[in-house]
Amino acid sequence: MSPLALLPATASLPFQASPETEACGPRGERSWLCSTVFRVTHNQRASEIVDAFAKPLRIALILLAAWIVTWLVNRLIRRFLATPTKRRPKDKDVKKSPFGFIDTSGVQSARRQQRAKTMADVLGRLANAVIWGIAVLVVLGELGINLAPLIAGAGVLGIALGFGAQSLVRDFLSGFFMLVEDQFGVGDVIDVGGAVGGPASGVSGTVEGVSLRTTRLRDVEGVVWHVPNGEIKRVGNKSQQWSRALLDIEVDRDTDISKAIEVIKQTADAIWRDDGWSDSILSEPDVWGLEELGAQSMKIRLVVQTLPLEQWRVARELRARIKAALDEAGIETPRETITYRRGDPPPPAADERPSGGAEGGR
Repeated sequence: MSPLALLPATASLPFQASPETEACGPRGERSWLCSTVFRVTHNQRASEIVDAFAKPLRIALILLAAWIVTWLVNRLIRRFLATPTKRRPKDKDVKKSPFGFIDTSGVQSARRQQRAKTMADVLGRLANAVIWGIAVLVVLGELGINLAPLIAGAGVLGIALGFGAQSLVRDFLSGFFMLVEDQFGVGDVIDVGGAVGGPASGVSGTVEGVSLRTTRLRDVEGVVWHVPNGEIKRVGNKSQQWSRALLDIEVDRDTDISKAIEVIKQTADAIWRDDGWSDSILSEPDVWGLEELGAQSMKIRLVVQTLPLEQWRVARELRARIKAALDEAGIETPRETITYRRGDPPPPAADERPSGGAEGGR
């Protein structure tokens, strides 16, 4: 009779685990690194030591991979948004504008550089948030944390924040489209009418910073305004591509119109040909003619196309030169007429009256 037949029916032989299982655990739970070390060295102690450092090593590799991917994505974003420099032939008849389409230089326009930098910063931050968010979830999975409740909770929290922070979401969406559509950038002078205090009011100033949530600008008095992007109803950009200096020169009603237009045109052409001002003026000044006819005065309109942000400086210089030219040509500007009635104080003495004094009647 076989010796096995003498054993009780309920008895069984003890299970003998393999050395690899004892060192690295069951087949479905053992790490690849531990199994590899055991198969190479056949050393159970070395495999156990490596297995103890396997999880921290995987976490370190995940974080290193996230850092490398972040660096590559940011580099690709900067490369993609960078404006290529193209050399074009010089043309002396075409003015150079650092902000607009009228540009013959090989240097990238300042406006494109500003927009590229802003877009690169925004897209880079968004990419960093997505990459590191995924990396954190993978690390939590490596630590044995169940991600299903976390993801479900994050979804509920996102919905709650979406309803509770609708204005914040609107600010971010508005800021994104402002950047994509290139409505304005840092250094532009804009008028955000209707942004503060209702549709009738607004803020005008120089843009100092643009983010997805707010726009920061400084007005002529030096006040810094922080305007939420979602509150901006309309934007008037005074420094995009090119600008225009518009002057309404007022002269006396009895003035010869053709003579006044000739003097104004000659003065404007002189400043256009001036070496100190020619770089700021893009085209020949144009006198549009009689703009307004009043009871005692006339307004003649002059327009000059300039570089962005140069229209105010050019207009101030034109006013000074046109005033001197009109005085030299003997063309008078309208003066206020004062009428005296019975019971009014007596008129000033002749030497106290302004030149071309007012006529009074009693």
